[in-house]
Amino acid sequence: MTAAEREALLRQCEREAVHLEMRDGYAIDSEAERVRRFLTTGRYDHTMPAPDRQHWQELVGGVTSTGRQLRRARIVSEPLSDYIRYSYAGTSVNIAAGEEIRWLPRGLASGIALPGNDFWLFDGTTAVFNVFSGDGRIVERQLTTDSEAVELCRAAFERVWSIAIPHAIYEPH
Repeated sequence: MTAAEREALLRQCEREAVHLEMRDGYAIDSEAERVRRFLTTGRYDHTMPAPDRQHWQELVGGVTSTGRQLRRARIVSEPLSDYIRYSYAGTSVNIAAGEEIRWLPRGLASGIALPGNDFWLFDGTTAVFNVFSGDGRIVERQLTTDSEAVELCRAAFERVWSIAIPHAIYEPH
């Protein structure tokens, strides 16, 4: 499955898409220069050209403007890794586009049954697992409608969401 096919599922969802991220780092080529600049300056540069971010904002805005919900939860180690500090600093862009975002310190996730990979869940019926290499690069996206896998994702996300801290009040360590 390609990123474009995953985006099509987001556009087509009828009620809600949820996304659970569990890694402390991602190697996304289009972000490399922005991450480097953040690590050099300690600030997220909102003026730096970012066509991928603009594309994401437009996609999310199109979904959420029609009343559909997009929720993202991030399970993170504390203190935050460099990449997650960068991601935290840029989260306002996601929120402005209409995403709801919460953070869960990893130590609070120990009693939650979690899938082995990050995932997207669309309308509670279709899951897309993001499989990464050890260095944080996407290896593949696995689509499934298998009811047991979908239920694992649904239950895991809802449990994480119920105890995660909304972005507006999360204070990273």
